[in-house]
Amino acid sequence: MTIATTLIPGLDEIVRHGDRQRRDEAARRIADLFFQDAAALRPHHIDLFDEILLGLVPHAELITRAELAERLSLVANAPPILIGRLARENEILVAGPILRRSPVLDEEALLEIARAKGQGHLLAMSERSKLSPDLTDVIVERGDREVVRRTASNAGANFSETGYTELIKRASQDGVLTLTVGRRADLSDLRLKQLLAGSLDVVRRRLFDVVKPERQNAIKQAIAELTGVAERLESKRDFVPAQRTILALHEAGNLNEAALLGFARSFRYEESIAALAAMSSVKIPILDNLISSDRYDPILIIGKTIGLEWATVRALILLRLGPSRVPAPSDIESARVNFARLMPATAERVVGFWKSRQPA
Repeated sequence: MTIATTLIPGLDEIVRHGDRQRRDEAARRIADLFFQDAAALRPHHIDLFDEILLGLVPHAELITRAELAERLSLVANAPPILIGRLARENEILVAGPILRRSPVLDEEALLEIARAKGQGHLLAMSERSKLSPDLTDVIVERGDREVVRRTASNAGANFSETGYTELIKRASQDGVLTLTVGRRADLSDLRLKQLLAGSLDVVRRRLFDVVKPERQNAIKQAIAELTGVAERLESKRDFVPAQRTILALHEAGNLNEAALLGFARSFRYEESIAALAAMSSVKIPILDNLISSDRYDPILIIGKTIGLEWATVRALILLRLGPSRVPAPSDIESARVNFARLMPATAERVVGFWKSRQPA
């Protein structure tokens, strides 16, 4: 401890009996000394700093620990024991930077933390530049929706056969995850077919639109094998008959919420969209694109703007999913709460923006 005691007289006393403020200041000063010469330090020097900082940093203020973790996460020869200690902290402000990028944290430590800690730690870990199959197995098994989506979007993540099976299973209930997995470069044609087998038609079409041309051909082939029909995914829906139906209702004075609810409950998608377009003055292509997306927010917004009841909004959400899919009760409840909280003025501003984007 010779170098450190030269910089901070009485360091031994501070480590053993100092109050938090004195330890905090000492930790900052010793860390600064380490960062000044980190690139030139030899292993025994690293061990020395490790020993000193272990006596100071865990007892420092949260902001100090978080700042040091951020700086240490970028250093290839950071004190390893201290790095492990910081990575295991419950405070994600401290553990997060280490879990995201520290090259010092080894696979064994990452696996231990992934199995023991919460979603914040898993989310931070999912952003590492490289993730092994063993690690993604744990993350996909334990992670919540956001964690799994982030992991699947990480090009440096590698998945085992077990991991990919679980990923595709979860994607069957998550359109965003389906789109993310479908764009992965390492997704085999067999896995793509499994992914499409559990996805909605609207999600298949969206995936077709966002992938590279070579993957589009694979999607066409997979759907042909699943359905026995060479489907033209690039073709658009035909709304002309639905528009005639809606026009006739309008002329008869029967275009109202009850009619819209009937269309939605019967899963008549084209008539429902055409009715919404007539009632909101938002053009059909805009509504079709918004409502067939992987989020239900546009339905809440258009419903609030034209004054729909929750029962009709709910029917439109179910229409979007299709007759063979049942949403999670928690998702429906979340949608109901968000619809109740949505202010009409806010919804009208959004719809006004949609209208400004549509051609004359």
